Amino acid sequence: MAAAIALILAVVALGFAVGAGWTQDADWQVSHLLSLRIDESDPAFIAFMQGASWIGGGTPRWIIVILLCALVWHWCGPRCAVALGGASLLSNLASSLLKLGFGRARPDLIDHLDHQTSFSYPSGHATSAAVVYLLLAWLAPARWRPFAWTLAVAMIILNGFSRIMLGVHWASDIAGGTMLGTAFALLGAWWAGLSSRQTAING
Repeated sequence: MAAAIALILAVVALGFAVGAGWTQDADWQVSHLLSLRIDESDPAFIAFMQGASWIGGGTPRWIIVILLCALVWHWCGPRCAVALGGASLLSNLASSLLKLGFGRARPDLIDHLDHQTSFSYPSGHATSAAVVYLLLAWLAPARWRPFAWTLAVAMIILNGFSRIMLGVHWASDIAGGTMLGTAFALLGAWWAGLSSRQTAING
């Protein structure tokens, strides 16, 4: 619980740092390294990055969340399913409110390769990837846990890189979203009573 609160405060603090321009140089260097080179990339690679971004937002994201809620219900009961679904919904709401609060403009280094209508900080895609897949890994039975953690790391990294490469987010947006999603994953695990359920899950 304390770790989740600390992460949320860190997200807010990073938002103020972003607004003050303290992350501008680092953000520009990362975007210059990634997004400005995508024009030289193979069209198949660009399409792959767009696909990775597509499944992390909008309708595809919620379809995945619903399917994973059914999976964790099977693993450890309805409370786990509610934890995953609730954490996903609340983190998305928090991300949207923070976007409105900080009002950061999207990068303009290249033409956006993904349609966007909202502000930039924090990344909703990064928030979703962290909360969904980290919480899935924490709720997974012991035999599935190595695979679930590998999936979580892969999805968080792939999602973050795709958003920067497509020119729709700065690196600090991804960092803020990942911290926010991690915070809600921790809250979801806490609410599900993960520690008291480990014996049943491992059995």
